[in-house]
Amino acid sequence: MGDIKVITSDFVNLQISTSKNDISFGEKRFPKDITVADLKAKLELITGGNCQTMKIETYNKDNKFITTLSDNNQLVGFYPLDDGMRLHVIDDFHLPTEFNSENVPKFELSKEDYSKRENTVKDFLMKNKMGKYNEEYIKSKEQQEEEERKLINNMKIGSRCKVVVTNAATRLGTVMYTGTVEGLQGSWVGVKYDEPVGKHDGKVKGKRYFDCPDKYGALVKPSCVEIGDFPEEDYDLNEEL
Repeated sequence: MGDIKVITSDFVNLQISTSKNDISFGEKRFPKDITVADLKAKLELITGGNCQTMKIETYNKDNKFITTLSDNNQLVGFYPLDDGMRLHVIDDFHLPTEFNSENVPKFELSKEDYSKRENTVKDFLMKNKMGKYNEEYIKSKEQQEEEERKLINNMKIGSRCKVVVTNAATRLGTVMYTGTVEGLQGSWVGVKYDEPVGKHDGKVKGKRYFDCPDKYGALVKPSCVEIGDFPEEDYDLNEEL
């Protein structure tokens, strides 16, 4: 009897969340033959976290913790990742406040001198063709951002919409904002949900993008938003169960 071979896809579709969870990310497609370090570089561009400091946890469709992607040199395909699972990026998403102290002398280094140094973040990224030094990924990212811009150009403020995010219930709402979000890559859609299942009131990280009642607002990627004639449902929030 011959050996039994299990053939799997070369790519995996994964949901992304962050430890700063006031943003909902749609599902992203990742190749399995990249290293965890390469994956972190991609997640840096998506989430704004630092690929040098971020920690990645994985959760299954039932929101059960599976494992931590701890080995930067290991291939993504080595880990038990299936379509629909979630990558949770844990990071500070900003420099520690102590580095902003006025009492700390500012160290300046010219771009020319910095480029000559070894064992720097830039040196590591260039040698491994990661982040902005990966031409293929940057081209793909630019194409994705162009597609997102085309999508939001067809979304008018006040339009009714349906938001579909993997591993979350389908939600109805109204488009309140389209455009960029400070500190995040690409284009975003601000939605006021018909029920209090959102994250905020339209204000994110101190900046207001639209107005709505608290817990009714969310920012989602354009690919998760479908415009259409979706009548508002009558939710009786005072109904006793």
